[in-house]
Amino acid sequence: MPTYVCFAAADRLSPEQKGRIAQTITRVHAEEARAPSYFAEVIFQEFGPSQYFLGGKPGPATQVWIRGDIRAGRTREQRASLLLRLAREVAALVDGAPEDVWVYLNELPAENMVEYGAILPPPGGEEAWFLGLPEPLRARLTRLGQDARP
Repeated sequence: MPTYVCFAAADRLSPEQKGRIAQTITRVHAEEARAPSYFAEVIFQEFGPSQYFLGGKPGPATQVWIRGDIRAGRTREQRASLLLRLAREVAALVDGAPEDVWVYLNELPAENMVEYGAILPPPGGEEAWFLGLPEPLRARLTRLGQDARP
């Protein structure tokens, strides 16, 4: 956790943009939520021209949405900073205006999620959770965290 799903019109984002967006979301989430980067996953969903409407009319192809399911327990300030940074930084990556990037955060109790075969810890409990994992999995997650660093 978290899982971020990015929605955009088909061919709106290049493979390079998707990679930079994934790196940016991972970095911003780790910084603002103070969580290990190996938790962050980013998924892209594309849609065709007849699949997006705004106000009952075909919507602009410039729009990008990011929906993030995150563990509950962050402060209001952390969530606000996370939302605004994601909108601003992703807009710069897609050559769009900040108003073209909409971000939604959905908070889930940690005890309602299983990742890597274990129920997730509440925010702040990552280290103890990590140490309770089998050694091969800890090594894998350590590599993921190192690979996510700029």
